[in-house]
Amino acid sequence: MIEIEQGELAEWPGAAVVRPMAADWSPATGVARRIDVRAGESITAQAARLGELPVGSAVVGPGGGLPAGFVIHVVVRSQEEAVSRAGIQRGLRNALLRAVEWGIETLALPPLGTGAGNLDVDTAAEVVMPVLVEHARTHSQPRRIVVVVESAYEREVFERERARLVGG
Repeated sequence: MIEIEQGELAEWPGAAVVRPMAADWSPATGVARRIDVRAGESITAQAARLGELPVGSAVVGPGGGLPAGFVIHVVVRSQEEAVSRAGIQRGLRNALLRAVEWGIETLALPPLGTGAGNLDVDTAAEVVMPVLVEHARTHSQPRRIVVVVESAYEREVFERERARLVGG
């Protein structure tokens, strides 16, 4: 099941949240910065162990001080590679595969690829929703995927794209 909710991802109480980041582990969006603040040192420690990662990578880490038990870190850009449709799709597919590997039943993510100088909300929905729909059709986990948006406009855009893909 794919849902769209308006709220704060750093406060989401499910099993895992997706954190968009740069290859050097810096937060890629304001949402990711708020996750960092709430999670605490767990992200910094993991970054020190793993080092820089390529665009499209996804790794699971502890939730630290988050209500969610895990964070799936998704690399959406690097110094050499800007945010792109292909990078977002690759990263999201890898995040979903990590969720399957870890047996994660509930997963929440922000509109990946958005932010200053990146994809607009309409484009992000066109990139993210088909990946989520395809994954839900071919995998039993996570059973619940929630796109957590910050505004009523974002909610409308993502709901419209979901309806276009799955009906209703």
